[in-house]
Amino acid sequence: MKLLKKLKEKEGVAYIDVAILVISSMLVLMLIISVIPVFIVKDQLNTFSKQLLREAQLQGKINISHTSIEERLEIDVDKVEWHGNSIGSNKIQFNEEIRVTCSKEVDIGFSDFGSFKINLISKAGGRSEVYWKE
Repeated sequence: MKLLKKLKEKEGVAYIDVAILVISSMLVLMLIISVIPVFIVKDQLNTFSKQLLREAQLQGKINISHTSIEERLEIDVDKVEWHGNSIGSNKIQFNEEIRVTCSKEVDIGFSDFGSFKINLISKAGGRSEVYWKE
Protein backbone atom coordinates (compact mmCIF):
# COMPACT_ATOMS: atom_id res chain seq x y z
CA MET A 1 0.00 0.00 0.00
CA LYS A 2 2.81 2.40 0.84
CA LEU A 3 4.41 1.67 -2.51
CA LEU A 4 1.20 2.60 -4.36
CA LYS A 5 0.89 5.75 -2.30
CA LYS A 6 4.44 6.76 -3.16
CA LEU A 7 3.80 6.05 -6.83
CA LYS A 8 0.76 8.35 -6.82
CA GLU A 9 2.71 11.25 -5.32
CA LYS A 10 3.85 13.86 -7.80
CA GLU A 11 7.10 14.70 -6.08
CA GLY A 12 10.36 13.59 -7.72
CA VAL A 13 11.75 12.21 -4.48
CA ALA A 14 9.15 9.45 -4.41
CA TYR A 15 10.14 8.30 -7.88
CA ILE A 16 13.79 8.08 -6.86
CA ASP A 17 12.85 6.12 -3.72
CA VAL A 18 10.82 3.66 -5.77
CA ALA A 19 13.63 3.27 -8.33
CA ILE A 20 16.15 2.52 -5.57
CA LEU A 21 13.70 0.06 -3.99
CA VAL A 22 13.22 -1.78 -7.30
CA ILE A 23 16.96 -1.94 -8.02
CA SER A 24 17.82 -3.20 -4.55
CA SER A 25 15.03 -5.81 -4.65
CA MET A 26 16.35 -7.08 -8.01
CA LEU A 27 19.86 -7.37 -6.56
CA VAL A 28 18.53 -9.39 -3.62
CA LEU A 29 16.60 -11.62 -6.04
CA MET A 30 19.77 -12.14 -8.12
CA LEU A 31 21.68 -13.09 -4.99
CA ILE A 32 19.04 -15.63 -3.98
CA ILE A 33 18.94 -17.14 -7.49
CA SER A 34 22.73 -17.54 -7.57
CA VAL A 35 23.08 -19.00 -4.05
CA ILE A 36 20.21 -21.53 -3.95
CA PRO A 37 21.87 -23.95 -6.45
CA VAL A 38 24.83 -24.24 -4.06
CA PHE A 39 22.53 -25.53 -1.34
CA ILE A 40 21.05 -28.03 -3.79
CA VAL A 41 24.53 -29.31 -4.74
CA LYS A 42 25.48 -29.58 -1.04
CA ASP A 43 22.37 -31.68 -0.39
CA GLN A 44 23.19 -33.91 -3.38
CA LEU A 45 26.77 -34.28 -2.13
CA ASN A 46 25.54 -35.29 1.35
CA THR A 47 23.19 -37.86 -0.20
CA PHE A 48 26.01 -39.15 -2.42
CA SER A 49 28.40 -39.64 0.49
CA LYS A 50 25.75 -41.42 2.59
CA GLN A 51 24.83 -43.79 -0.26
CA LEU A 52 28.49 -44.43 -1.07
CA LEU A 53 29.17 -45.24 2.57
CA ARG A 54 26.18 -47.59 2.69
CA GLU A 55 27.50 -49.47 -0.37
CA ALA A 56 30.92 -49.75 1.30
CA GLN A 57 29.33 -51.05 4.50
CA LEU A 58 27.41 -53.73 2.62
CA GLN A 59 30.42 -54.79 0.54
CA GLY A 60 32.90 -54.52 3.42
CA LYS A 61 35.35 -52.70 1.14
CA ILE A 62 36.68 -49.21 0.58
CA ASN A 63 37.63 -47.63 -2.76
CA ILE A 64 34.51 -49.05 -4.39
CA SER A 65 33.26 -47.86 -7.77
CA HIS A 66 30.90 -44.92 -7.45
CA THR A 67 30.00 -44.13 -11.05
CA SER A 68 26.55 -45.73 -10.82
CA ILE A 69 25.67 -43.61 -7.77
CA GLU A 70 26.97 -40.47 -9.54
CA GLU A 71 24.80 -41.23 -12.56
CA ARG A 72 21.73 -41.96 -10.44
CA LEU A 73 22.07 -38.70 -8.45
CA GLU A 74 23.24 -36.72 -11.50
CA ILE A 75 26.25 -35.27 -9.68
CA ASP A 76 29.89 -35.14 -10.71
CA VAL A 77 32.12 -35.39 -7.63
CA ASP A 78 35.66 -34.02 -7.86
CA LYS A 79 37.34 -36.11 -5.16
CA VAL A 80 36.46 -39.12 -2.97
CA GLU A 81 38.73 -40.08 -0.06
CA TRP A 82 38.41 -43.27 1.97
CA HIS A 83 39.64 -43.89 5.52
CA GLY A 84 39.68 -47.23 7.29
CA ASN A 85 41.90 -50.05 8.55
CA SER A 86 41.93 -52.29 5.52
CA ILE A 87 43.06 -55.89 5.40
CA GLY A 88 44.15 -57.33 2.11
CA SER A 89 42.80 -55.57 -0.97
CA ASN A 90 40.74 -52.73 0.55
CA LYS A 91 38.70 -55.09 2.71
CA ILE A 92 37.39 -53.79 6.02
CA GLN A 93 36.76 -56.32 8.78
CA PHE A 94 33.37 -56.58 10.54
CA ASN A 95 32.58 -53.63 12.86
CA GLU A 96 35.67 -51.63 11.81
CA GLU A 97 35.13 -47.97 11.06
CA ILE A 98 34.75 -46.72 7.47
CA ARG A 99 34.83 -43.01 6.64
CA VAL A 100 34.33 -41.34 3.30
CA THR A 101 34.96 -37.70 2.40
CA CYS A 102 33.57 -36.28 -0.85
CA SER A 103 34.31 -32.85 -2.26
CA LYS A 104 33.11 -30.76 -5.17
CA GLU A 105 34.09 -27.29 -6.33
CA VAL A 106 31.11 -25.03 -7.09
CA ASP A 107 30.97 -21.58 -8.67
CA ILE A 108 29.02 -19.01 -6.65
CA GLY A 109 28.35 -15.35 -7.33
CA PHE A 110 26.79 -13.05 -9.87
CA SER A 111 28.07 -14.69 -13.07
CA ASP A 112 30.67 -12.15 -14.31
CA PHE A 113 30.22 -9.73 -11.40
CA GLY A 114 32.30 -11.25 -8.61
CA SER A 115 32.11 -14.93 -9.44
CA PHE A 116 34.25 -17.18 -7.21
CA LYS A 117 34.59 -20.87 -6.47
CA ILE A 118 33.95 -22.60 -3.14
CA ASN A 119 34.83 -26.14 -2.15
CA LEU A 120 31.91 -28.15 -0.72
CA ILE A 121 32.84 -31.09 1.51
CA SER A 122 30.62 -33.90 2.76
CA LYS A 123 31.69 -36.56 5.26
CA ALA A 124 30.02 -39.81 6.28
CA GLY A 125 31.08 -42.54 8.66
CA GLY A 126 29.92 -45.99 9.64
CA ARG A 127 31.01 -49.56 10.34
CA SER A 128 31.63 -52.53 8.06
CA GLU A 129 28.94 -55.21 8.01
CA VAL A 130 31.01 -58.00 6.44
CA TYR A 131 33.09 -60.61 8.25
CA TRP A 132 36.15 -61.59 6.24
CA LYS A 133 37.73 -64.98 6.93
CA GLU A 134 41.49 -64.89 6.91
